[in-house]
Amino acid sequence: MLENILPLYGLDSSETTFKLFGDGLINHTWKVNANKKNYILQKVNNQVFKTPEGIDKNLSLIKNFLDKNYPDYLFVSPVKALNGQSLLDTPSGYYRLFPFIEGSASVNSLTNEAEAYEAARQFGKFSKILDGFDAEQLSITIPDFHNLSLRYEQFVTACLNASGERLEKSGESIDFINAHKAIVDTYRKLVDNKEMPLRVIHHDTKINNVLFDEKKNGLCVIDLDTVMPGYFISDVGDMMRTYLAEASEEENDLSKIRIRKNFFDAIHEGYMQEMKGVLTDTEKQYFNYAGKFIIYMQAIRFLTDYLQNDVYYGQKYDGQNFNRAINQITLLKEYFKLEAEEL
Repeated sequence: MLENILPLYGLDSSETTFKLFGDGLINHTWKVNANKKNYILQKVNNQVFKTPEGIDKNLSLIKNFLDKNYPDYLFVSPVKALNGQSLLDTPSGYYRLFPFIEGSASVNSLTNEAEAYEAARQFGKFSKILDGFDAEQLSITIPDFHNLSLRYEQFVTACLNASGERLEKSGESIDFINAHKAIVDTYRKLVDNKEMPLRVIHHDTKINNVLFDEKKNGLCVIDLDTVMPGYFISDVGDMMRTYLAEASEEENDLSKIRIRKNFFDAIHEGYMQEMKGVLTDTEKQYFNYAGKFIIYMQAIRFLTDYLQNDVYYGQKYDGQNFNRAINQITLLKEYFKLEAEEL
């Protein structure tokens, strides 16, 4: 099947190697060697991204802006096929081809604060250089992706319709979510009163979406499918959620969920290195809130899915989404401690 895709780009598939690449859970990705060059071939998951054409349009608009205003920035955009298109709609699905950036690498877990600093700086730089771009030109690739008001409403509905067994098991967690609804109220105030400007936001700032060189200097950000209009708290908050604790969201030993203050400082320093002159005074006041915003929302999403019988995330074992919710609630409690003591 894949051998039929490369000729559409003018590449000889007779001596081609394909190798599964990366740890992404949404799209299927392969590293391809064709005509003695390396590429990344990706099949877009159009069950998650309902309108892949919108992603392609976004990348094209951003590329044109950067080519004109920041031609030296490393922006990894799709290769155009022989028909002039950068997204191919084929009988077997949507495909796109990217150049492989030689000498680059990504990491799947942070080992030191220098990596956190570089990653935060790269995500900050991405938003900074696009500060002059009209974010509202971009298509919404996942509607309401970080809409906390909607996520809370879905949670309330799930509580009303859940089975008695799951409600009972989740009672303490439900009480915790409701006790901290002020996080939702703050979000609504910020959005409704337009206290934060819409920006070009990545929305998925996990560490493996940054390319590093061999000296661990940041090169650029990748995996741009979720780039769309949004608020800076999404990018900063997602870094805090995924960088601050060594333990992942799958960890069931809650004693291992501890926040690393030096990593918080690295995120702040790296992001503000680029965005200090761009963020408004109001945005700067809500930097710490960003962590609460995303961690709380992810706890809600996992708990909602558990209450709805695991229809969205699914589960590899019974109670996985409940455990994920407890994990994120524990992380949020640790974040509250850090906020009270240090920030």
